Amino acid sequence: MIDNRGSVLKGTENFPKHLPQGLRVRKVLFRRLISRSWRVRLSATRRKYATAVSGERVSVQSSRMEEVPHDCPGADSAQAGRGASCQGCPNQRLCASGAGAAADPAIEEIKEKMKTVKHKILVLSGKGGVGKSTFSAHLAHGLAEDENTQVALLDIDICGPSIPKIMGLEGEQVHQSGSGWSPVFLEDNLGVMSVGFLLSSPDDAVIWRGPKKNGMIKQFLRDVDWGEVDYLIVDTPPGTSDEHLSVVQYLTAAHIDGAVIITTPQEVSLQDVRKEISFCHKVKLPIIGVVENMSGFICPKCQKESQIFPPTTGGAEAMCQDLKIPLLGKVPLDPRIGKSCDKGQSFLVEAPDSPATVAYRSIIQSKCLRGPVNPEGHGARKGRT
Repeated sequence: MIDNRGSVLKGTENFPKHLPQGLRVRKVLFRRLISRSWRVRLSATRRKYATAVSGERVSVQSSRMEEVPHDCPGADSAQAGRGASCQGCPNQRLCASGAGAAADPAIEEIKEKMKTVKHKILVLSGKGGVGKSTFSAHLAHGLAEDENTQVALLDIDICGPSIPKIMGLEGEQVHQSGSGWSPVFLEDNLGVMSVGFLLSSPDDAVIWRGPKKNGMIKQFLRDVDWGEVDYLIVDTPPGTSDEHLSVVQYLTAAHIDGAVIITTPQEVSLQDVRKEISFCHKVKLPIIGVVENMSGFICPKCQKESQIFPPTTGGAEAMCQDLKIPLLGKVPLDPRIGKSCDKGQSFLVEAPDSPATVAYRSIIQSKCLRGPVNPEGHGARKGRT
């Protein structure tokens, strides 16, 4: 087919010569229109897929994740987007605009809210299943045995909230008042908050992406009416991901006493704990010390000790010596710990003579754990009214 300039129209070279010229032109235009329509639809689909759960639009340039330069100055640095290492970084324009350095207004709100909390302790573990939530619960139980000490336990393990079960508070609900959400109180001086209280059933799965998890943690720290508290214990999920970054970001301005890191003796656990220690160094989170959980088993009849999880590389003690970190203590295995947690009872009360109870109490009373009073905090009240 020849146009008015004497050129063959693209796409009509193979058209039968006997077709009317108008029909052949319409077929070419129709093909081009369909092709353009599919490109528009594909582009819209990609944009829709790149929209985060929170509703914020995320720009996706390719399916390959772009890595941040190793020597990145950081979004809050004066050299953000301008340094030599920023050249070629996909985030250079965003950093240079200063949008990445804008402070979240919730940080100041949380700082003000946390002025009534003296001590803030994070319980971390690079490995799952090492007894982190169990330790958090018994640390809260042990501190709350003093009626003049006000204790709060916050569970930010959004996808696996086990604190309600361990504390015997399954089925309880959170109530809201003019001053915010009210924690669920186990005792007059022991309040608990967990996403588990917001679920209709303990078997419900929480399927959330990072932004929604972060929003929930922000709400726990900003909107819960903790009152005046001596110790806020934060039970975290395993790893070094969204929840950990969020809680450190929101609490740094309010001063965090530090982190207690839980491990078991075997190297497969210590390997991940070293990553957790590296995380703490990178985000400038003080490390109070390490607790070696499941550290041997003492037979209740013959009192002979057996190593269920052999410390093939020296266990937590050798690791702490190498990294110059305090070892707070070793808690031996006791089958009654698991039974107490399933029943929602305090193991410290149920088995007061157990070697594990002795180890727990030694850790709770250690000077490393009972650090200096938060200078931002006010005096804690002596009982809840």
